Amino acid sequence: MTIEQWHQVRAALPEVGGRFADLLTGVGDPHVRALGEWSIAEAASHVGMIALMYTAMIRGDGGPLPLPGLEEPIYAASVDTISRMNALALELYPERDPVRLATRLRADIAEVLLVSADLDPEKPVWWLGGSRVPAAGVLAHLVNEMLIHGLDIARAIGQPWRIPARLEALFLELFLFGMVSGGMGHLLDDATPSPRRIAVEFRSAYTRPAVLALQHGKLRCEEPDGTADVRLRFDPAVLVPMMFGRISRLRAALLGGVRIGGPRPWLLPAFLRTVRMP
Repeated sequence: MTIEQWHQVRAALPEVGGRFADLLTGVGDPHVRALGEWSIAEAASHVGMIALMYTAMIRGDGGPLPLPGLEEPIYAASVDTISRMNALALELYPERDPVRLATRLRADIAEVLLVSADLDPEKPVWWLGGSRVPAAGVLAHLVNEMLIHGLDIARAIGQPWRIPARLEALFLELFLFGMVSGGMGHLLDDATPSPRRIAVEFRSAYTRPAVLALQHGKLRCEEPDGTADVRLRFDPAVLVPMMFGRISRLRAALLGGVRIGGPRPWLLPAFLRTVRMP
């Protein structure tokens, strides 16, 4: 992690937050479906809930969370149970008016920036499933949530939505790789462990080369040494939406945004069955 990345992700938060808030104020019918069973209002409320929670979580001082009742579900969450925690969070965060959600989001983003201003960007922050994410990664996660759910809402109302590669690169490096390095807690506990080691090398024009190695249900971040089973060359603006199911793997390949190589590329599906986004 570099100080430049810290400045970049701090600048990205109000930039993307402003775009997301502007998108919400242009919504005509908030009850239109945006994602699965979620309406536009519920998708926006989900993002607002995360921003509110991060005003406290990023402090990492053990203080109470803004939505009492989420402490235990947050700690117990795994990739396979996050949907249940999200459903509870939507009950505890009942605001559904897009304009009010936009106003609250802007205020909570300002608060996140304020309370994180003097933090070490590499300070571990307690996150889902007992994992530890660097403070910069928490900000990158919120940026990505707004980018991904902004795409959901924009599609629902027929508006364009831009996902910059430079910002998704920050999500990968600061959040995903940062969390793997800091400790993933219980997040992968529900996965079926495989004794076979699967190493995937990630390379793009926007990120440092890195390897994620999976074995016995545990994930490690390593330096590339030329022995990876699978090599991914990718555009972060394609790979990250693909990981969240917004772009199909076939379309990502056809777009040239994800290219698969290496000596054992057939191991990638097994890797992605465990290392996946909710």
